Amino acid sequence: MVKPPNLYAFADPEDLARNLRSFVLDAQNVAIERHEVFRVGVSGGSLPKVLAKALLQSKSSSPTDQVQFAKWRIFFADERAVPLDHEDSNYKLLKDELLDKIPEEMGKPTVFPIDVEYLDDTQEMADQYEKTLVKEFASRDSVKLPMFDLLLLGCGPDGHTCSLFPGSPLLRETDAWVLPIDNSPKPPPKRITISLPVATHGIKIAFVATGGGKKEIMRQIFDTEEGHSLPSGLVNSFGQDRVSWFTDSPAVDGVQFPSRRGSL
Repeated sequence: MVKPPNLYAFADPEDLARNLRSFVLDAQNVAIERHEVFRVGVSGGSLPKVLAKALLQSKSSSPTDQVQFAKWRIFFADERAVPLDHEDSNYKLLKDELLDKIPEEMGKPTVFPIDVEYLDDTQEMADQYEKTLVKEFASRDSVKLPMFDLLLLGCGPDGHTCSLFPGSPLLRETDAWVLPIDNSPKPPPKRITISLPVATHGIKIAFVATGGGKKEIMRQIFDTEEGHSLPSGLVNSFGQDRVSWFTDSPAVDGVQFPSRRGSL
């Protein structure tokens, strides 16, 4: 039985942040109880800023509402082949918006950036990042795919997610965990990205999509057959009810797919 993704829409940005916090902390608490760490894959775009608002600005009301950053292990769902201090770097974006702002008493996460030694060789960079995942998620022999406790993704105006773009042959990859890109339709051209099987294999998968600029692509993804074959639509199809979208009202204006308004 196909179970559709969850689409949450919030009129107030504070409500969105509060509910995203609850969702993330629920995933965190389950993961730490299961294997003592919380493995998170993050993307770039507007996500780090929303994540910081969700995690840093609220006061903990109970033990289950505490962010345990010391047990977080943060990986990148995609990254650009640029130095870590470059404006296009997803690592720099996360560092500026979230990592540098974490108070000392909340602990510090372990973060896995790309190896900048391979900026000129995206295949080698992808291979090295895949080796990092293999090391962290157990040996390749025993794990077909890494299973993130939580994947936090964005959705571009063309329906891309991570650095998986519409029509890309990379969408057909079934074996590799991390893929190289040398001709991204969106600059910068050189990148690496997790593959679609990895992106759809998370225990929980959350998209954050806000603003009226997203309403047309949201309508396509949720209301049209063609939209189901877009990368973000494919994550919906394969992830089913493990996928939750956190949106604001302008982003779902005109979307027919039933959204839940207010709290989770």
